[in-house]
Amino acid sequence: MNALNSLFRLTGGQSAGQLKALAGPLLIVMILGMMVLPLPPFLLDLLFTFNIALSIMVLLVGMYTQRPLDFAAFPAVLLFSTLLRLSLNVASTRVVLLEGHTGPDAAGKVIEAFGHFLVGGNFAVGIVVFAILVVINFMVITKGAGRIAEVGARFMLDAMPGKQMAIDADLNAGLINEEGARKRRAEVAQESDFYGAMDGASKFVRGDAIAGLLIMFINVFAGMVVGMVQHDLDFSTAVRNYTLLTIGDGLVAQIPALVISTAAGVIVSRVSNDQDVGEQLTGQLFSDPRVLYLTGGIIGLLGIIPGMPHIAFLLLAGGLIWFGSYVGKRQQAARQTAKREERAPALANENTEATWDDVTLVDPLGMEVGYRLIPLVDRAQNGELLGRIKSIRKKVAQEVGFLVPVVHIRDNLELKPNAYRITLKGVEIGYGEAVPGQWMAIDPGQVSGTLPGTPTRDPAFGLPAVWIDSGIKEQAQALGYTVVDASTVVATHLNHLIHQHAAELLGRQEVQQLLDRIAKESPKLTEDLVPKTITLTALQKVLQNLLDESVPIRDMRTILDVIAEHAPKVSDPNELTALVRMALGRAITQQWFPNGADLQVIGLDAGLERVLSQALNSGGSIEPGLADALLQQAQGAVARQEQMGLDPVLLVPHALRPLLSRFLRRTMPQLRVLSHSEVPDNRNIRITAMIGGAG
Repeated sequence: MNALNSLFRLTGGQSAGQLKALAGPLLIVMILGMMVLPLPPFLLDLLFTFNIALSIMVLLVGMYTQRPLDFAAFPAVLLFSTLLRLSLNVASTRVVLLEGHTGPDAAGKVIEAFGHFLVGGNFAVGIVVFAILVVINFMVITKGAGRIAEVGARFMLDAMPGKQMAIDADLNAGLINEEGARKRRAEVAQESDFYGAMDGASKFVRGDAIAGLLIMFINVFAGMVVGMVQHDLDFSTAVRNYTLLTIGDGLVAQIPALVISTAAGVIVSRVSNDQDVGEQLTGQLFSDPRVLYLTGGIIGLLGIIPGMPHIAFLLLAGGLIWFGSYVGKRQQAARQTAKREERAPALANENTEATWDDVTLVDPLGMEVGYRLIPLVDRAQNGELLGRIKSIRKKVAQEVGFLVPVVHIRDNLELKPNAYRITLKGVEIGYGEAVPGQWMAIDPGQVSGTLPGTPTRDPAFGLPAVWIDSGIKEQAQALGYTVVDASTVVATHLNHLIHQHAAELLGRQEVQQLLDRIAKESPKLTEDLVPKTITLTALQKVLQNLLDESVPIRDMRTILDVIAEHAPKVSDPNELTALVRMALGRAITQQWFPNGADLQVIGLDAGLERVLSQALNSGGSIEPGLADALLQQAQGAVARQEQMGLDPVLLVPHALRPLLSRFLRRTMPQLRVLSHSEVPDNRNIRITAMIGGAG
């Protein structure tokens, strides 16, 4: 007691949780002490009893765990229990050899009880029983558990990449969040560590069994020598005393070892689910009444054979048949109850009022697939499309400047087997078909031959294409086709639609998350901006205007600087957008004309500029005749640009840019409208096509 008080004072009155950390070191010190220091017989009785209780406790914990990781400390428990038994063997051997000549209770009452009561005082029977226990433990239980642990560790390591991909797929599909993904990754790593530790820890039990045999032979031989030479006992007395003590010592150690080995076998041989071992055995072994009927019938037939023990066989057969009838009645009652419960919700819904729980919110971004495309998005089958969608979200975040919502994927049996549809806020924005196992050969416009297959069109850009077999993939590439697999077709279509509808995907929540992200690195930039200088809604509108015209919002520092400067005087989001575009002019120009190349653009005739400027000053509307002529000439100029392999970019005065952009983008979404104010001074401009004038 004084030692405990001193220890408590030494630790400064630590809490119980902190003192638990001392349990391991104290146990090791106690085990080493038992090997070195002599122990009285009474203390040996207590420690042997504790060893038996510990083994039973470990077995019961193993039986009631539902997953191996619920008892992750088992490998360490296996090690400590083995060391405890070996140290008790050393301590009891010392007492047996020193005091064995005094009688059968020289090493304590526990060893005496196991040496006399369990084997009837017959040392020959004791040797046989001890040998059988060691063989069962060493050859059957420990060897089998060790093999299962070894194979389990190997399979667990092989399955780790697949499990990690499944976790990433669930995270990408929105089934789990980041915290859930981290937890599942930690569980996968713990499973690998557990089975690896079990593979090594099982060798301790095998070594313990071998050590038990060697200790028994050493104790018997050394006991006879000590008894006859040092204590002048006759041969028969020495053999009887020391053999019974040795057998009692061996049995009191081997029985807990057998229990611990059984617990190890239970832990590594079970299949993880939401049931413990007892529930699995009773639920799966006795769940089918047909099995019970047939078993009872076979046992009954054996029982009526002359010479067989009729009472035992017929009694067991009758019990199995009765139990099968009982199980069948319970299952029938359960099915009837389930049918009533299925009908109950429909009846209840007719009599209950609607609640907010009945309101189903639509997904911001969703994908529905036909049943033949399910393998592409099934995490259990390592669907390739899931990884591609994850990559798309990362790429869009890096290119556009914000994280688009998670794509929620579900199957739709109403679609064609190979069809898929992409939805934005519950409304279809894209539809296509993909053929798993085949390749789409897309004609970029310069192919030198035709291919056998199913004609189709690329769903993303509408280019002519052919679904071909994998055997002619190289031939298609040699002819100039662009060849992609089914998952790439769907992923490319999704990527194109995300860029096309980026403005609609940028909601208030995404804008707030974007501001929070910037505030971590530049808190002063956002400190007084929202809502003092500009409202969150107005900021969202400015960012959506930029995204509508394919302008990335990655440079949020520049965007926020311009808004902070002009928002106190300019409240119109469209005017703020124009000012932001001027500040982002270098990036906008670089997007369409990289590497400092000349700006080969479509120009606007001076006369048409004056007419449009007058229309803008008089109310911003264009006369129908002028609008038709402008549209036709713009389409012709865009066609000439594309024939020359140039991007369709129209360069206009700054005041006309918003008007022309809104007007022309309706029919020509590929056309980009730049203003002179957005072009850096160091870039050269070349007019390659003209709208207006003589054309």
